[in-house]
Amino acid sequence: QVQLVESGGGLVQAGGSLRLSCAASGRTFSSYRVGWFRQAPGKEREFAAAISWSGGTTYYADSVKGRFTISRDNVKNTVYLQMNSLKPEDTAVYYCAASPRNPVVLKTTPNEYDYWGQGTQVTVSS
Repeated sequence: QVQLVESGGGLVQAGGSLRLSCAASGRTFSSYRVGWFRQAPGKEREFAAAISWSGGTTYYADSVKGRFTISRDNVKNTVYLQMNSLKPEDTAVYYCAASPRNPVVLKTTPNEYDYWGQGTQVTVSS
C-alpha cells in the first residue's frame, strides 16, 4: 500500500514557476512508475507527465512539453513536477498517481494508475 501527498501548489502570475512535490509512504515506492495529472473545473482529468521507476524515462503531454519537468528522488520517496512559463490554462488541481504495474512502461490514462494523492490547487493569473 502506498499513500501519496502532494504539495507546492498556489497562486502564481502567468510566466511564473512552481514546483510540486509528491511524497510517498511505503518502502516499495521506488519501484513504482508515477504520473502527474490535472483537472480543471468542468473538465476531465488529463495527463501531464510521467516517469519510470528509475527516473530514466519521462514522457510529457504536448501541452506541457518544454515547460514542465518531472523528476524523482527515490531516497526521499518523492516525485517532483517543476512547472515553468505557467499559463492561465494550466490552472487546475494537480494529482500525482503511482502504479507498480509495468514500471518501465509509461502510461497516460488514469485507469493505468492504482494510487492517487488528494491533489493540490494551482492557479495561474493573467
